[in-house]
Amino acid sequence: MKSAAVEPAGTRSGSSAARGRTGTAAREARDVRRGSRRASAFLARRSLATHRRAWAAVIVATGAAAALIGAFAFVVGSLLVAAPPVQRYAGADAVVAADQKVSYTAKPWGGEPQTATAYLPERARLDRSVLAAVAGADGVAKAVADDSVPVATGDGRPAVGRSWPSAALTPYGLAEGRAPRDATEVVLDAGLAADGPAPGERIVLRADGRARTYTVSGIARTGHGGDGPPAVFFTEPRLTALAGHPGRIDAIGVIAEPGVGPKALREAIGAVLPENAGVAGSDRGVRVLTGAERGEAEQMDALGGRGDRLALLGSIGGTVLMVALLVIASTLSQAIHQRSGELALLRAVGASPRQLRSAIGREAGRVSAAAALLGGLGAVPLGLAMRALLTTGTLPLPVPWWLPPAAALAGGLLVALLARPVAMLAARSITRLRPAAALGAATADEPSGPGRFRTVAGVVMAFAGVSSAGVATTQSGQAAGAAASGAALSLVIAVALLGPRIARIALGVLGRPLRRAGGVSGFLAERAASAHTRRLATAFTPIVLVVAFVCVQLAAGPTLERASDRQASAALRADLVATGAPAGLPAGAARAVREAPGVTAATGVLRSAVVLADREAGEPVLTRLPVLGVEARGLSGTLDPRVTAGDLDRLTGRDAVAVGADRAKSLGVGPGDRVALRLGDGTRVEPRVVAVYGHELGLGEFLFPREALAGHVSAARDQVVLIRTGSGAGADAVTAVRKALAPYGGGVAVRAATADDVRIAPPVPDEDNAMIVIGVGVIGGFALLAVVSTLALITIGRRGEFRLLRAVGTGRRQLRRMLVLETGLVTVAGLVIGTAVAAVPLTAFAVSVAGTAPYLPPAHYGVIAGAVALAAAAGTLVPGASGGRFVLGRGVR
Repeated sequence: MKSAAVEPAGTRSGSSAARGRTGTAAREARDVRRGSRRASAFLARRSLATHRRAWAAVIVATGAAAALIGAFAFVVGSLLVAAPPVQRYAGADAVVAADQKVSYTAKPWGGEPQTATAYLPERARLDRSVLAAVAGADGVAKAVADDSVPVATGDGRPAVGRSWPSAALTPYGLAEGRAPRDATEVVLDAGLAADGPAPGERIVLRADGRARTYTVSGIARTGHGGDGPPAVFFTEPRLTALAGHPGRIDAIGVIAEPGVGPKALREAIGAVLPENAGVAGSDRGVRVLTGAERGEAEQMDALGGRGDRLALLGSIGGTVLMVALLVIASTLSQAIHQRSGELALLRAVGASPRQLRSAIGREAGRVSAAAALLGGLGAVPLGLAMRALLTTGTLPLPVPWWLPPAAALAGGLLVALLARPVAMLAARSITRLRPAAALGAATADEPSGPGRFRTVAGVVMAFAGVSSAGVATTQSGQAAGAAASGAALSLVIAVALLGPRIARIALGVLGRPLRRAGGVSGFLAERAASAHTRRLATAFTPIVLVVAFVCVQLAAGPTLERASDRQASAALRADLVATGAPAGLPAGAARAVREAPGVTAATGVLRSAVVLADREAGEPVLTRLPVLGVEARGLSGTLDPRVTAGDLDRLTGRDAVAVGADRAKSLGVGPGDRVALRLGDGTRVEPRVVAVYGHELGLGEFLFPREALAGHVSAARDQVVLIRTGSGAGADAVTAVRKALAPYGGGVAVRAATADDVRIAPPVPDEDNAMIVIGVGVIGGFALLAVVSTLALITIGRRGEFRLLRAVGTGRRQLRRMLVLETGLVTVAGLVIGTAVAAVPLTAFAVSVAGTAPYLPPAHYGVIAGAVALAAAAGTLVPGASGGRFVLGRGVR
């Protein structure tokens, strides 16, 4: 047997002693850490209680930031899951339709190929041969061709014309009478027949041309309501003739055999679809839509509108995030900075840097938790309000059960994550001092400069802003707008970083008038501002933010609209205009007007849009551009696009186009060249340029012959007919035009022509108004709240200063007047600097896009100035007055 090794007794006792000393040291270290944490928690509790008013202002500002971020997350989430409602095809199990999306692939400079996509503005149709293939698919009980045409009744009420077999797709059922049997009979929607003709009676309808009288054979009802116009059902041959595209159909509705599920039906139909079933000249395929997707075939542009709104919300959301970060950083930094003396004193009496950082972190954590809760509660109602602005009948925005808590959590979590590091970074300059140096820092004056790092960063941001504005002058369209927005944001950040230096410049300009106008109070206000330029910069930075942001948002639209109005007015030569029901007037209306006595020229105007594939900064982009379709005959009498090259008389046929001067320059084309485009339904064309014109802001970047667009629009109806009458024709010409249009039924109006009748950008639609309300109202309101919170925080932090002024004999009136003058100084400085910041990108944008100076209606600027002044007064005077019991009261403690 092997003997066991025996450890010497001395070795055992030495090891035990070492372990004992190690354990004792570990316990002592744990006790030290525990004591340090208790000390930090004690400091945090005492500081929160002592500075509760200052922290309340921070909670309001950061809570509002959390609410705004959460509200945007709410709306974006709702848009992402939104889908067009299923109404017209509620009775169909599947819908076969052409793909409404087009793509463009290109290789950026030095990168991998990228693909841009866009939705078509007009309906892409199917070849009629697809109908037979779908009808023969397994599991298909019935396949119905579904076309539609705009219809107006004799008194001008709008309706939609459909074939009677397609009634099963909704479904409609006969409530009275029978189905139509020939081209002279129709079945009316019950909504249209209310208080109207009964079966066997007659009704006047206008579809493809002159109004005609039809016999009502029946009344149909459906259990599926909707916001669309009521239906008028024709026989299928008659509807095909009215639609005007016998070889193509809008969509195919499919009713499945019993027991066939959506997935099996989709696969069966997809297996029999022929290649190239879409529009000739198109490279897109065919979609089989089931379930909620069926609504996409009804509202063809709903998803395109959703994409546009998501892009705009993304742009605004990026600005919101930057504004929120700026507000959170500025309010937290100011709250910590106002306690620099207190923190320095704690450091001088022995508080460790770790204890101070931990205490500040605990405070910020508790404040951010309260702000996150406040913001989460506010995010949902604010998100619902924004959703109400954006929802439409064609694209209602749903609210799934998970969205409100997710949006509230997103805003609150972001604020909670940001607050602690921002607060600790703001206290870094104090916590890292040695105790001896901290004792001097506790009584030192406020630094007058922003520091080397902030100065360098501010100069870099200012250079980036000016450079971005310079880039905007060389761009056009969305690229110019994006560059201008980037310039504004960069310049606002530069102002925040260089604030103390800018404040000294502002005081050099405004200080002397302030002293002269305010007497003793003016002197006190000027000296207080001069001694605390960093505080002054913190005060006017949120004002600069709100003024610059709101001015840029409000001025961009009026600048373009004003320039467009001027060009449209200059181009208009017609003195009268004829308009029809919402669907417009058929082509024959313009010909009838030309033959009226006293009319020298008449031009029908067909509106559509094209898709242009191009590159911006090397990236592939697809841009939808609105266009006008006109007839060259007599065009010079009604419209003058200001031709600079070529001849508009050659704007005829299907292979011609006129191009705006700026677009022709960017594409490098002129008369005789060809330009590659996609028409509204996705058809690829390369028409020859016959003219270049100057009024492209008013009339659009492309002018087409009407016949080139008519076969590629959802409904070939002229929105207006421009009319030029002879000199002295007067009321007789109006009467003659009305008489010429009488055969086209009711709803036709003749009035004086205005620039809006030809302007390519019509008055701002409700969706764009909603974006303006969100961009200006919601974000501007948040920025104004940030102004109030920041100024209230500063005012609350000056209680010691106010007490000292009262102690040395300053009267209450003098002190209140000093606050009023300081408020005026901050307001004027913020307005001037904010206006200057906005002017740089706005000028670049206006020059590049409109060729004019930027324009903001004076009333709008007056509202901005008034709102800023009220916010500044609320943030400065109200806390000063409420603190009067302790600061401005009769006694001084």
